[in-house]
Formats: sequence, C-alpha cells, structure tokens
Amino acid sequence: MRKPLLMLTLALALPLTAQTPAKPADPSIAKIEHDVPVWMEATGIPGLSIALIRHGKTKWLGTFGLADVAADRPVEVDSAFNVASLSKPLFAYIVLKLVDEGKLDLDTPLTHYWPERITDDPRLDKITARLILTHRSGLPNFRSGKGLRIYFDPGTRFSYSTEGFVYLQHVVEHIEGQPLNDIAQRLVFTPLDMTESSYTWMPQWSAHATVGYQPDGTGRPLFHRDTASAGGSLNTTPRDYAKFVEAVLAGRGLKAATLRAMETPAIALDPACITCTDKVPTNLSTTVFWGLGWAIETTPAGKYLFHLGDNGVYKALVFVDIKHKSAIIMMANSEYGLSIANDIVQDTFGPASHPGLDQMRYDTWHSPNLQFTRALFNGNVAGVLAQFNAQFTNGTIDEGTLNTDGYYLFRGNRIADAIAVFKRNTELHPISSNAFDSLGEAYMTAGNNDVAMKSYQKSFELDPTNDNARERLAQLNVKLTEPAKP
Repeated sequence: MRKPLLMLTLALALPLTAQTPAKPADPSIAKIEHDVPVWMEATGIPGLSIALIRHGKTKWLGTFGLADVAADRPVEVDSAFNVASLSKPLFAYIVLKLVDEGKLDLDTPLTHYWPERITDDPRLDKITARLILTHRSGLPNFRSGKGLRIYFDPGTRFSYSTEGFVYLQHVVEHIEGQPLNDIAQRLVFTPLDMTESSYTWMPQWSAHATVGYQPDGTGRPLFHRDTASAGGSLNTTPRDYAKFVEAVLAGRGLKAATLRAMETPAIALDPACITCTDKVPTNLSTTVFWGLGWAIETTPAGKYLFHLGDNGVYKALVFVDIKHKSAIIMMANSEYGLSIANDIVQDTFGPASHPGLDQMRYDTWHSPNLQFTRALFNGNVAGVLAQFNAQFTNGTIDEGTLNTDGYYLFRGNRIADAIAVFKRNTELHPISSNAFDSLGEAYMTAGNNDVAMKSYQKSFELDPTNDNARERLAQLNVKLTEPAKP
C-alpha cells in the first residue's frame, strides 16, 4: 500500500556553481554560498534558488545547480518552481484583503456566502474562514475515495487541511465572481509586480521552468494546471515570492489590525500530530502555533512566521523574522529539498534552534534515512541492505523509508529489487499490515501469485480494515474469513 511520506531522496551527481549578483557585505550570504553546494552534493539536489530579505527589502538572490539536468540548463533567477503549500499564505493574504473590504467575515459560517454543500454533515454550517486559515475546520488534508467528511467538531483542535483551503477558495470565487487566479492577479500579482507568479500555467514558463526530480533521477516537468488550487498550485520564483513577503513585512494591503491578527497564534500544535483527524492532540507545544495562513514560532530568539511546501519533486520554504523584517525563501526541484531547510535558516538567522522546523519531521541531509536511500539508488541493493543492517536493527532507518524506497524501485520496473526491500521491511516490522501489503503487490506484479496471496492474507490478518488487501485477495479468488468481533 502506498502511503505519503515526508521525506524521499534523489541520486544525481551535478555541478553546483552559484550564479549570483555582486556580494553585499552580509556574512550569512557567504555562509550560504559556501554551505549550500556542499549540502546539495551530499543529497543529490539538482537545483535550488534563494531570496534573502533584510530590513524589509530583498538583498540577495542566489541560484545553484541545474533547472533541467538532461538539458544541462542552470537555475536562474527567473526559473519557475512549484511551491506547493506556500500557495496557502498568499491565498490567506487574499482572504484577509476581502475581510478588510467587508466582503467576508472571518467568523461567519461559509455556508452563508456559498450555499453549496460539500458534505451532508450538518457541522459544515460551523466552518468559518478563521477555522480554515488556522486548520481547525475538521476537514482532512486530502479526501479519500469515499468522499469528503468532517472528522471532528470544527474549532475544537488542529489538523492540517488542504481540503479546507480548497473549500474556502470556492467561497472566495463565488463572492468575487472570478476564478482564483484572476482574483490573485488583480489583488496581489499585479499590485506587487509579481510577473512570474500564477496559480495556473503560464506559457512564458516553457523556456525557463525547472524540472522536478524523483529519488531515482526521473524528471517530472513543472506542473501544468488549467485550474487553480489555493492549497498548492502556485508556480513562482523566490524573487517574486519575496515581493509578497516584503508586502507582509511592510503591512501593505492589509489594515494594521488584520495584519496583527494574521501574526497572532490561534492554536498550539502537537509535535507528534500535524495531520490528526483521527487523534486528539495531547502534547501541545509552547513554542509552535498556527495563525491565519501561517505557522508561527515564538522562542527567546524571536517570533517567526513560516511555511513549508511539498509537492513531491518540488520543495519550498519561507521563514520570516518579524521583528527584524528579515526572511529567507528557498525553492528546490528535488524530493530532498527540505533536508537542508533548517541549515539554511540557521545560516540566515544564526545557530538558534527552530522547533517549528523540527516538528515538521523531515529527514536532514545527514540522516541515516537519506544516506540509505541515496546509497540504494547508487549501488547493489543486496549489498546496501547488508551495509545498513545495524541501522535497520536499531530503528534509525524507519519502516516508511524502506516502504517508499521500495515503491520507487517498483515504479522503475526493478521488481526483484523492490521485493528485496519490501521483504526486509516485513522482517523488521512483522506486525505492519502496510509492509506485507506492499510486498504482496510486488509479488503479484512479478506473477508470483501464491506468495502474493500469503502476503496479502498476512496484511489483512494484521489489519482487517485494509480494503486494498481485501480487494487484491478477491482478485486472487481468495475467500476471506472475517475476524470475530470482540
């Protein structure tokens, strides 16, 4: 069974020459220029682009590596990246502008503005713009095949929800009578001179769009979308996105009270539960919160706004020091782009710890998970599995990494190698339904249905709610005996 993971990898050896303007006298720039190529080499990140804001103005733009490996085309300041969930803070800015214009109230149920019922659950009438922007709507991050549902009473707890932003997008489009990208163009992109930004595809990107890279080196073109998604379809550059951050730091486009509300913590996060529809958070952080469209970190070192973006082969980060009006914006065309995010933030703002980034649980560039995956795609699978046996045994390389790496081998038609990885995962995690499900899929694809049947039966035995195992066993003409109810 395929499950989304926070961190994957890429195995490419690339030139990493930075193309930058003349260096201003800022020691953090020299550190970034020195460190980033080293980290990119260690992780195999093909390309990366950065904007640095100091005192409310963009001070430096740095580009590293390749936008397109096959074409040997370098990253340049106008190279477009998908920024995934960095789409959300910009959309929140649009929503707050409508609030300031009196077109939308943060605490009025959204069904008042748009009567369409996205679910039959009567709790839909409790969902407001404030609850969506602070991820307290009760909606999931992404809907399942069974449709959209509300998982808990709106307002009672935090659970990160892209579906909530999509719902609010429909409300905004209904209020304005325009599609989101037209609204964004009118309210944000044109006023801020963001000429390389759009929630939908722009033909001008064809010449300088980046290619995103999977762990096995497979490239995927920059996403072409004809319809906008407030949750993650924004394509842009660090230079353009920095113009938006400059506006936030200057308070442009929002009333002072609205800006203060955006920067005010609304709900504390549980470090163990970012997407927690089925779990009540119990260990709330004292330093990491969510505000209106932004994550917020408050530490002795200062107060920061931040957001991560993850669309698989594209990763992005924005991290903002409110007091000093400084920020770093980073975009990468790699599954491993966020493995160096914390280090870039420390190069920018100093060596202080940033619990907000730690809570996002991305593997760092020097983590055993990343080192294993990089070795796996550069070497003999059997040899690599033996090489990292100690890390498997002590748990420093986790079940999810093995499962995801196995699927990259599987999708690359390296079925025997995938079986070896999945089989090792079942040995290490003998009570994991998911591990046996994945092994069953690989054996079934290899045509070894007898062993596939045994793997799926074990998966179903461990988790009788596993519909995938149930369906595959039906394909194999296996009649299941349902476990007795307690």
